[in-house]
Amino acid sequence: MLTRERLSDLLGQMSSLRILVVGDLFLDRYLEIDRSLAEISLETGLEAHQVAEVRASPGAGGNVVANVRALGPQVGVVSIIGDDGEGYVLRRCLEELDVDMSGLVVASDRFTPTYTKPMMHELDGRVHELSRLDICNRTPTPARWEREAVEAFRELAGKADGVLVADQVTGDELGVMTTGLREAVIDSAGSSPGKPHLVDSRMRVGLYRPLMLKPNAAEALRALGREAEDAISLEEAGAIGVELARRGERTVFLTVGEKGTLVCDADHAERVPAVPVRGEIDVVGAGDTTIAAIAASLCAGATPLEAASIGNLAASVTIQCVGTTGTASPQQIMAAWERNLR
Repeated sequence: MLTRERLSDLLGQMSSLRILVVGDLFLDRYLEIDRSLAEISLETGLEAHQVAEVRASPGAGGNVVANVRALGPQVGVVSIIGDDGEGYVLRRCLEELDVDMSGLVVASDRFTPTYTKPMMHELDGRVHELSRLDICNRTPTPARWEREAVEAFRELAGKADGVLVADQVTGDELGVMTTGLREAVIDSAGSSPGKPHLVDSRMRVGLYRPLMLKPNAAEALRALGREAEDAISLEEAGAIGVELARRGERTVFLTVGEKGTLVCDADHAERVPAVPVRGEIDVVGAGDTTIAAIAASLCAGATPLEAASIGNLAASVTIQCVGTTGTASPQQIMAAWERNLR
């Protein structure tokens, strides 16, 4: 049981930490469209949406960075972005978070991955997202940028209290976590077994075998070479997590949505229940919050079960941020504990 005193102590230690986030940084760009200002294009006869406000924030691994910073640790990043307008905006966002960008590779021939999200504000007050526009790299990451990222990682990893991998791009070798950079991270974990190395990967979580993992059930099953044909029960998810932990000889934090998190080792899985939340919720970005809080907690000395509890508390805060990705501060996490777990 995570007591108030223990939670306060762990949260208090986070401000003295330094965590390195390595992987795919995206830009999330929100276009706030006002339906009342709509015009009809003279050229096409189609409705011309009128953007009343533009918001930008770090997305994908960038949202992980924002969530770690909100907890107090200093953060360094290793990533590859484009030398373009989106990259400029992303760097400005990271500057506002006081992030160490010395490991950020700016590539002249790459896009800065960007999710453009048109948000329609209807006349009746409803707000909903229109079809998203994605900018992504469709060709393999050039070897010269991979080498720069590997060199930056090796330079910065030794100075960090923990390493957090955000492997978000689905295509092999198209994103930041190329084979070469993944091998450098695995080498780092092997040479520093006492330093937490935690991975979130949509498609390749099974390739980070010596590291701690945070998959959902479908990702974990894929890592074992299988695909889910039906809904996965809690018992089945536990067995999958245990098998994955046994293969990697590391703890697996298997998220199971509203049921919480299964903390799995080679012998058994223990469920840490989710924190109840009332009202409308938005789960976009909740996984980023969870892994950020788990990583910071482990670096502060938490046990895996304590780290999972703090991850669930943090996620209960950010899923209430409807229409945008949010972060959870130590004060908000403590308030969530007061409301639900005391």
